[in-house]
Amino acid sequence: MTQSPTFIVADDHPLFRNALRQTIEPHFAKPEIVEAGTLDEVSAAIETVEEPDLVLFDLSMPGARGFSGLMYLRAQYPAVPVCVVSASEDVGTIRRSMALGAAGFVPKSSSPTQIRQAIQVILDGGTWTPPGLDLRLASDEEDALAGRLRSLTPQQLRVLMMMAEGLLNKQIAYELSVSEATVKAHVSAVLQKLGVENRTKAVLAAGRFEVGQWHAGDAD
Repeated sequence: MTQSPTFIVADDHPLFRNALRQTIEPHFAKPEIVEAGTLDEVSAAIETVEEPDLVLFDLSMPGARGFSGLMYLRAQYPAVPVCVVSASEDVGTIRRSMALGAAGFVPKSSSPTQIRQAIQVILDGGTWTPPGLDLRLASDEEDALAGRLRSLTPQQLRVLMMMAEGLLNKQIAYELSVSEATVKAHVSAVLQKLGVENRTKAVLAAGRFEVGQWHAGDAD
């Protein structure tokens, strides 16, 4: 068991961040807790903190929509476990979060004891979701799509999100400060990994997981 773990508490509501801090601190010996209010701040915190033990992450925060923030963190920082802490208790949301690589899913309605239990299970190398859930996705097709989305690199994921916003290759190249040829290569790789023939189908596939947008100011 990690006695003095480092946590990143990521939520856009300071009151809830403080509540999580008060829940965590008494349970561990001198934990380090770094707060973040946007997806960019989460990325900056992970880059700054040496080997964070766990990111407690709200799906809905500035810079992320749907599952895009979770997908980005899992792609960019695969060694850092992420536990979703969400106001949603929808079974489909929990299933998709776990399928996209979350180490756990904790509803915000959970008691402090449940939250501490979930955190300890994850720190011990396990996964945690509310008891009694069937975590199988609704279909094999959806399960396969989750796997394909997880295979995208961070840059490919950025390109897919910008495609979903309706940006053209030239505009994406400008936003990412790369050449248009590089963007075309990323688009081709996205289509291949998602198993689709064109941009429209790629965007539709991503939309099935409600992925959204973020600002492209973070590290490659």
